[in-house]
Amino acid sequence: MTPLKQPEDALQAFQDAWNRHDMQSLGALFHPDATFVNRFGHYVRGVEAIVQMHAPIHATIYSDSTLENEPIDRVPIGDDAAVLHFWSRLAVGAAHPAGPHVVDTLILAVLTRRAGEWRIQALENVTLANPRTGKAVLRDEPGR
Repeated sequence: MTPLKQPEDALQAFQDAWNRHDMQSLGALFHPDATFVNRFGHYVRGVEAIVQMHAPIHATIYSDSTLENEPIDRVPIGDDAAVLHFWSRLAVGAAHPAGPHVVDTLILAVLTRRAGEWRIQALENVTLANPRTGKAVLRDEPGR
């Protein structure tokens, strides 16, 4: 993994690791004691658990998926911590039981710098949904 020089570098590094389906590289973006909440509300702590959460789906239903991240904002919390918000568009292919489709999520990530290295301390991923129906929506759909 290329070291993250600033918190925003995590967006591209996360996207690249996902699109290569390289879960070891994905795990390397996180501090050893990091937490992760996926878009379905599954919470895990620790890099090993983060990798274990993602490896099976990348070997199966997300094996032909791609991810595209787009920054929203950065909120600094001192010199060694920042909160990032970013859009993430997941495009899944024929390997998914529901067939090819696209999902938009909003990600909140807390990054901290330890020993000069930026890594993700906590990440939470929320699927965009219509609050009246619960149906997933894309962020650029009319009426959104």
